Amino acid sequence: MTVQAHHDVTAVEIDAIEDSIFVHNQQAVGRADAQGLGFVIRDEAGRIVGVAAGYSWAGTSELKQMWVDEAYRGRGYARELLNAFVAEAAIRGVRRIWAQSYDFQAPGMYEKAGFMRVAECAEWPQGHSNVVHCKTLIATPTAP
Repeated sequence: MTVQAHHDVTAVEIDAIEDSIFVHNQQAVGRADAQGLGFVIRDEAGRIVGVAAGYSWAGTSELKQMWVDEAYRGRGYARELLNAFVAEAAIRGVRRIWAQSYDFQAPGMYEKAGFMRVAECAEWPQGHSNVVHCKTLIATPTAP
């Protein structure tokens, strides 16, 4: 076997790789409670104009995609999406949520929502910073 350049890995191939990584992680941690976690906002035509998407697993959550179409910004939709994501994570017993944002995206929004800046990588990309945020939740107890 040899290493080969393959710069156009398909979404299907990436999903299969992520599934394999996840199986390994589940076995290592002993928790198989992973679930997608996401919310969308749609316009009148049904087109997605905002999304907060990620997952919960083993008492943690990652917010992987947070986006609002430029034409819909400034209306509070990002905050609504973030609040819904955090609330659902808490219901699932999540203790910590992490998200990353470039300095030209929305680090201030995360900080206003109670996320703490835990890392900042300067010059990533050049002239900017990549900011990692974490929010610790008081998980909602599950019903007996």
